[in-house]
Amino acid sequence: MPARGTEAESCLAIDIGGSKLAVGLVDREGVVLQSEQVRTPKATDAEALYRVLTDLVEIVLQETPAPAPRAVGIGCGGPMAGEAVSPLNIPAWREFPLAERLRRQRAIEALGIPVALENDAKALALAEGWKGAARGLTGFIAMVVSTGVGGGIVLDGRLLEGELGNAGHIGHVIVEPGGRPCGCGASGCLEAEASGLAIEAMSGTPAAEASADTIERCGRLVGRAVASVANLLDLRRAFVGGSVALGFGARFFLAAQQELDCSARLAFSRGARIEPVGLGREGPLVGAAAVGWRALGEPLLRTGS
Repeated sequence: MPARGTEAESCLAIDIGGSKLAVGLVDREGVVLQSEQVRTPKATDAEALYRVLTDLVEIVLQETPAPAPRAVGIGCGGPMAGEAVSPLNIPAWREFPLAERLRRQRAIEALGIPVALENDAKALALAEGWKGAARGLTGFIAMVVSTGVGGGIVLDGRLLEGELGNAGHIGHVIVEPGGRPCGCGASGCLEAEASGLAIEAMSGTPAAEASADTIERCGRLVGRAVASVANLLDLRRAFVGGSVALGFGARFFLAAQQELDCSARLAFSRGARIEPVGLGREGPLVGAAAVGWRALGEPLLRTGS
């Protein structure tokens, strides 16, 4: 996406997923001003992958109009331990010190701005509560169903963090006991049954070519996982994005809602809804930017009733 020629304050947003690396500028209104992306290399060397990312960062910074970005926000697949990332779908990085490396990256270090890191699905939750379909809500889960499956939970107006920053990892809720082996070491996880990689492994075709039966099964399993969250945490809204979910469209969301209706039967969870994210395919970059703006003290989520 070319630059829009604006001089608005911006955040440098970095989104790292199993399918693509994206870097862009996002303003205080959540508008993506400029972006570049590449497919995530199948590199097994941590430094080779990091060089691809930093090359992308430098391209965007070279094209950046004044003023310089105020912060860097990073959304990266998990799990993570503090600022060290080990994305299951990016085997080249295991306990990779991503945030610290980017702070010392020449083009960023020269700016003297804060660098903040968050799980990509939690970053999406921030974005949806800030400028998306969850705006104004104090409780919801936001999900990504793409190469992998992740989630972020907002409860009582706060993004749940967890001891090591991994709260909301709905991709590893068991939806098929005794099901397919998952990269995490368990079996039957939502990610092992309904992610883009799982669909391709089971069907022999990319998720974009999935049959109606596969789409509906994927939706049912996502609805089953959301029902568990709704029952556990007293949440009534789920917002789902990611290339698989958004690509599957209405058939997926109808199957997910039907399963949610069947499985969330407590008085407080009955009637919970599952819907597409409001930010569409720009959500991951807006989410990464939200992480950066939050580091500057911007209030992004509604905290009152």
